[in-house]
Amino acid sequence: MSIVSPRLVSLVITAAILSYTNGFASTISGTSFVNNRVPTTTKLGSTTETSHEIVRVDLSDDRDYPIYIGAKFSEEESAKILRSHIVGNTVLVVTSDRIASFGHLDRYEKILKDSDPDLRVEVLVLPDGEVNKTIDVLGLILTKALELALDRKSTFVALGGGVIGDMVGFASAIYQRGINFIQVPTTVMAMVDSSVGGKTGINHPLGKNMVGAFHQPQCVFIDTNNLSTLPNRELQSGISEIIKYGLIRDPTFFKWQEDNMSRLLDRDVDALAYAIKRSCENKAEVVKEDEKEAGVRATLNLGHTFGHAIETGSGYGTYLHGEAVAIGTCMAAQMSARMGWIEPKLVKRIYDIMDAANLPVELPLDSPMNQKTFTKLMSLDKKVANGQLRLILLKGELGGCLFTGDFDEKAMVDTIDDFVAECAGE
Repeated sequence: MSIVSPRLVSLVITAAILSYTNGFASTISGTSFVNNRVPTTTKLGSTTETSHEIVRVDLSDDRDYPIYIGAKFSEEESAKILRSHIVGNTVLVVTSDRIASFGHLDRYEKILKDSDPDLRVEVLVLPDGEVNKTIDVLGLILTKALELALDRKSTFVALGGGVIGDMVGFASAIYQRGINFIQVPTTVMAMVDSSVGGKTGINHPLGKNMVGAFHQPQCVFIDTNNLSTLPNRELQSGISEIIKYGLIRDPTFFKWQEDNMSRLLDRDVDALAYAIKRSCENKAEVVKEDEKEAGVRATLNLGHTFGHAIETGSGYGTYLHGEAVAIGTCMAAQMSARMGWIEPKLVKRIYDIMDAANLPVELPLDSPMNQKTFTKLMSLDKKVANGQLRLILLKGELGGCLFTGDFDEKAMVDTIDDFVAECAGE
């Protein structure tokens, strides 16, 4: 098995990407969302007893799809489920060199081949990490598909974390103007957030996830046993997104996290399964209501405007996504408190749960971030509309938040100043 190295992508591919990409500017400002309902899960229909569950993502135009969640999938069950979501007779499994080294690729390649003797299974291994979430590496997926003469009935399978899922999803959105793909996430971050909802894309040197498309998968297949190879740092990074759901819409879930964080860090099977399922339920309900982020879906980006600026300004790969979002969430909480929108005791609970999850809550002394860098990068955020920066901030009781451009700019500036005061970049 060879590892493909990045190379320059042709101007034709670049043009295709840019022509597909839709800049989505919402006209909604100051929309608040408090304690939204979450859907219930259903059991996977089967003639044999199973503990697997399904969370459905309900969309218009018959585009609904299931999120399968379980820890006891047999290879036969996995094969049956995955094959049922492959329309044609060819799949391209795309993963990273690191994920392949853990044995995940060999396992899923065998599962897919065993699912149907007539199914053609091809494989592509990409370099790992956020630093490789680029237009050049995206081009390797498209080139491989063209070299294999894959047609519109082919299916891409994204096997890995958020970087792989985002890139493979985007490649499937633009290859021959759109083909099917399946998400098989192997990280907590991907299981609870990035694999669900159809956001796909790549980074640009000037901004994170600035080139992409909304393109929904055929299914999301979550086998929590895949987390056995996940490093602790990445586990903690994914928990950052779990915490988010409690803060913006599910206070009962937040309290559960406060009581069960040690179980999550210890990789308790039942605790992880519940946290993943509950997160997917929350995400599915939001995507059903607002697929293309015109309003309520933007609230899923709590802490992300600050966090993306930190990721980009610090250099891709310096922080894991969830680490940057954790700091960004603390910044959003501090800013909300400055404006009197939340009580100091809620800010303390946020800091306490981040600490309990071993997540960062402040920038290090050697950070290159400063007020100018934050301001510049945040001005490029995807939630900017008509030149106005809009943020997701907390308001009221736990579970209440606001997506708005109507905020005290001085509170934002003062918050940034506090966080960069002792940084090397200041």
